[in-house]
Amino acid sequence: MKKWKRDKRKKGITGAEGRRFTKKVSGKIGLPPGSLVHTGDKREGGVRIRIVEYEGDRFQEREIRSLDECFPLESKPAVTWIDIDGIHDTEVVRRAGELLNLHPLLLEDIVTAGQHPKVEEHDDYLFIVLKRLEMKDGPEGIDNEISAEQISIVFGSNYVLTFSEHEDETFASVRDLLRSANGRFRRRGPDYLAYIILDAVVDRYFLVLDRLGERIERTEEELISTPSAETVNDIHLLKREMLFLRKSVWPLREMVSSLQRCGSELVDETTRAYLRDVHDHVIQVLDTTETFREMVYGMFDIYLSSLSNRMNEVMKILTMFASIFIPLTFLVGVYGMNFEFMPELKWKWSYPILWLFMIAMAVSMLVYFKRKKWF
Repeated sequence: MKKWKRDKRKKGITGAEGRRFTKKVSGKIGLPPGSLVHTGDKREGGVRIRIVEYEGDRFQEREIRSLDECFPLESKPAVTWIDIDGIHDTEVVRRAGELLNLHPLLLEDIVTAGQHPKVEEHDDYLFIVLKRLEMKDGPEGIDNEISAEQISIVFGSNYVLTFSEHEDETFASVRDLLRSANGRFRRRGPDYLAYIILDAVVDRYFLVLDRLGERIERTEEELISTPSAETVNDIHLLKREMLFLRKSVWPLREMVSSLQRCGSELVDETTRAYLRDVHDHVIQVLDTTETFREMVYGMFDIYLSSLSNRMNEVMKILTMFASIFIPLTFLVGVYGMNFEFMPELKWKWSYPILWLFMIAMAVSMLVYFKRKKWF
């Protein structure tokens, strides 16, 4: 821990370097609505497109190069899941919109990273936007910062279309469920698949909260044992993380609630019951987030109280020393005056008597302070 903090001072790492609460959208200024301009993090390489088709006991999974290989979907009774990793290639997003007849403003939201979690109801499909959270590791495995990635979901009568900024293992659990031998999940419609994807994303929030809670506990222990200026910096970084987390999670409750209440025939009543479970999970995430937020904000009060207590201890010691030496200084100052007719100056035992008197005075004051429990 100490080595990591020394490295931070050397390199100027703040723990949230590059963190922005909003994405840059200056490249879209002046363009007409529906213009596809990617505003997320830059990514090199192509787009990965994976197709999963299932119907009862039949299951097929493959990777394709072009979306035209899996269309048209109307003639396929099976549920088709098209997973697209990478929204930086706007031509792929545009082609998906053309093949599925998606609204241009919807496509614009897909390539504009930084959207708030929301759900939009259209005639033939539903559009969902949410955040996928991840806790990145810093040097030596120390938690560094929370990263958020936009996930877009479009599902219709027989398909689910997902867009991710980067390739991730979040959907691996979903694919494992669909590959399961019993095929229970394959007998449901695309709305249930959308629910599974939504639930997988929300479940990862608990992993982030667990690691964030451990980080808060470490900071609290350091705050109580050895508070320092570096501790204040850690608390400040935690405050930024909590603001970022709250901004990403808070709209999710309304989004899930809206999806649960929507009157679209694409969402089956059975799936609505599962969505209530996701809504409960989101409430748990929000409650934990608010608890962590209160703990982090309370750390500043603890730090100021610790500094005040340490200052009081120092001032108490200095005051005791001053109280002991003030009368001694007074006596020494009196007998340091250069008057000729001072009666004690001619006494044989005046010097040792003065020393004994000063020592007795200092000891008596120490005994008095001890009885008062001032030290």
